[in-house]
Amino acid sequence: MNENLIKKLENLTNKPGVYLFKNQDGKVIYVGKAKDLRKRVRQYFTPSRIKNQLYNTDKLSSMISKVQDIELISTDTEIEALLLEQNLIKRHKPKYNVNLKDDKSYPYIVITNEPFPRVFPTRNKKSDGSKYFGPYTDVKTMRYSLKILRDIFMIRTCNLPLTEEAISQKKFKICLEYHIKKCGGPCEGLVTKEEYNSMINQVSYLLNGKMTTVLKELEKEMKKKSEELKFEEAALIRDKIASLKIYTEKQKVIYETLEDIDVFAVEKIDDDACGMIFKIRDGKAVGKSHYYFSNVLNSSESEILEKFIIKYYSESDFIPDKIILPGSILRSGASKTLSEINLKTKIEFLPTLYNWINSKRNITTQKERLKIIAPTKGEDAKLVSMVKANAKLLLEELIIMKMKKYFVSPSLEALKRDLMLNEIPRRIECFDISHIQGSDMVGSMIVFQDGKPRKSEYRKYKIQDINKWRISSDKEEDNSTIPDDYAAMRQVIYRRFSKLQEEEHKDTIPNLIIIDGGKGQLNAALKVLQDLGLYSESRKVNIISLAKKLEEVYLPGQEEPFNISKSSSGLRLLQKIRDEAHRFAITFHKDLRKKRTITTELVKIKGIGKKTAEKLLKELGSVEELKRLLIESPNKVEELVGRKRMEVLKEYFSN
Repeated sequence: MNENLIKKLENLTNKPGVYLFKNQDGKVIYVGKAKDLRKRVRQYFTPSRIKNQLYNTDKLSSMISKVQDIELISTDTEIEALLLEQNLIKRHKPKYNVNLKDDKSYPYIVITNEPFPRVFPTRNKKSDGSKYFGPYTDVKTMRYSLKILRDIFMIRTCNLPLTEEAISQKKFKICLEYHIKKCGGPCEGLVTKEEYNSMINQVSYLLNGKMTTVLKELEKEMKKKSEELKFEEAALIRDKIASLKIYTEKQKVIYETLEDIDVFAVEKIDDDACGMIFKIRDGKAVGKSHYYFSNVLNSSESEILEKFIIKYYSESDFIPDKIILPGSILRSGASKTLSEINLKTKIEFLPTLYNWINSKRNITTQKERLKIIAPTKGEDAKLVSMVKANAKLLLEELIIMKMKKYFVSPSLEALKRDLMLNEIPRRIECFDISHIQGSDMVGSMIVFQDGKPRKSEYRKYKIQDINKWRISSDKEEDNSTIPDDYAAMRQVIYRRFSKLQEEEHKDTIPNLIIIDGGKGQLNAALKVLQDLGLYSESRKVNIISLAKKLEEVYLPGQEEPFNISKSSSGLRLLQKIRDEAHRFAITFHKDLRKKRTITTELVKIKGIGKKTAEKLLKELGSVEELKRLLIESPNKVEELVGRKRMEVLKEYFSN
């Protein structure tokens, strides 16, 4: 330890707070919280820690050996320390902290903060006063929930800026949604703000799983409408109740009492973990969510569970009356029958967390305080075991997916061997040029990742200003377009790699570049890569060309090609990639040629301009279709271009 670190360890405070371990570069590598900063931080650096199993791990020893500085942030309470720790972990992303994998890809259902709120799915959670429900790790569940809501409630789907002032000024008109009874028409004041928001409150209850509460409210409302002799409105409410009852019948009853409960469990395998929450509302199972964790090798079940609970309730607008935790997190010696207070003292992290959750619930009486149990036997323990088993299944699926990611197919292994490459060609890019005697010249780039096409990364290139890319060393031959092929290849390679920066786009640097063609095409591409600094003595990307006739492979710097064994799976993969690049280029070339031919023919007709020709092409696709419609359904052509132009076209094609 350096002198600065020793000095800081001698002057630690006994207050609660957060500590940050930093390496020699000043980067935060670990963030922790403590009830007593002095007692907790010094534990890491005392000789006795080696005897403690909790710290006797290579990973923790590695972390402590890198600590060169400590930063302390003292807080007034443990709750403040708990929340500050989470914010600092999110900001610094320390290497040695448990990493709760980002859930930005998971959608939420949002009820917007507007006079007439909207309800829709979103992946962008904002601090704008709107209510967010989720995240939904199962998108099908989210879509089903939205469908139920929109089938039962008349929620507006437009994004009009509805305010009472704008509505009174009649700035908006009802749309089709109103006429098909999917919206109540708040845009024209057909539904008051109070009525609409009362409905939105019911939607909010449903999204929280409070089905029984909504049913009671609707039954009360239906009775009131009947007494007021508003039978049509009462009938609509009756239909809502019927739909909701059908929906609730599909939900499994877990508790006989109408309790709201969250059941938590975590499963850990090596350095990965999965946490799952099972939601029970009014005694019925309404859904589940899961999160993945990494970097948990040295973390206990309690530590992972703590991170999970904080993450979940910091984003949830609803906290139940009761939480069930795994009995396995109890300290040794805990009694089998636990009171709420006894339980809190038997779980290290629980007292602070308990107080924080209660503060979020805005409780007013002792009776309303959160109940937490950690059963070791009985029905509740069986429920935790079921949730834990589900978490294990999801974690095993994640590990299998990771294994697949690192799996190398035999064809890639064979290709590495056949081409004498220094690495497995996981990412392969292949380039081809297509044209007919120099006209409509195009280039294509296709990408294969781990032996499979990645079509989202395919690229098309229109060859522009071909003369600019010709060089004097190109050998002219009578009636030959090969020099144009060289120039086109130079342009395509330049356009693909000119903006490539090693650090910014490291993942997109291919392990192998394939050029469709012979030695000339290879040299044309190679010259561009050399000019861009991607091919030199100190740095060489793998690049080859594949000639179609004899399936000959050309390598940089070698005069003669060589042949790969016909039985090699590596050659078959090369052929598959080359053929796919050729198909992609030809398809693009044909599309351009077809569009140019059709447009040219239509523009020749007197009275038909370029815009009209392009419109006909876009709508009908071909001249043949246009001719057919002029004979069979001239009214359709008239709708597109008007009667006068339709008559011009009809006369032209009838001659």
